Amino acid sequence: MKGVILAGGKGTRLYPLTKVTNKHLLPVGREPMIYNPIKQLILCGIKDILIITSKEHIEDLIRLLGSGKQFQCNFHFKVQENTLGIANALSLAESFAEGEPIVVILGDNIMTYSIKKYVEDFKKQEKGAKVLLKEVKNPERYGVAVIDKLKVIQIEEKPINPKSNFAVIGVYMYDNQVFDIIRNITPSKRGEYEITSVNNIYIENGQLTYDILEGEWMDAGTFESLKYANDMLFKSNNEIQY
Repeated sequence: MKGVILAGGKGTRLYPLTKVTNKHLLPVGREPMIYNPIKQLILCGIKDILIITSKEHIEDLIRLLGSGKQFQCNFHFKVQENTLGIANALSLAESFAEGEPIVVILGDNIMTYSIKKYVEDFKKQEKGAKVLLKEVKNPERYGVAVIDKLKVIQIEEKPINPKSNFAVIGVYMYDNQVFDIIRNITPSKRGEYEITSVNNIYIENGQLTYDILEGEWMDAGTFESLKYANDMLFKSNNEIQY
């Protein structure tokens, strides 16, 4: 199993903080933001990690992370030339994955509890995908999942009238079908290849499972959520709990 961290985008909601730097390099607690998803993957026993970012920021990420020696892992880097959505960025990981299952984390997703048990559950699936959910107060900001006891029935992207309060957070687990699925989706109205489209195809195939994340979580993409993520990790001293 391999890991992928998506750390691209322009971070416009955090201007001017991100005018000259990648948002994933901003401090959260006592460390750069990207350290949290890296630690999550390593705690799952994943040692090969691909980081996908923009051409403007790849040198900064390489300078920060190097080969992975500090984390006792192997880092690989790829550039997403155009910001065409999460699924488009993920498509760049196909040759890196080499047919293995992958755990994908959006680089601005900050979590205080380990995702290891969810990854271990995913390994037991014969095929398909798994998403992690979190109950939130403002589900209209996210992909929103309608669920039963065993599976996700539907995911709506940023709905005006959400059918549940369960947000699909930025942690996804996929088998090697994912790249064929990405090749066959079409752009959304905003011109992006949406990860929700990928997940909904797994739903149609009856192959998408879910778990509800324990502990605190935040996507640190706005000033308010960045402050919340900082408070979370200052309290935990940037440690991830089991």
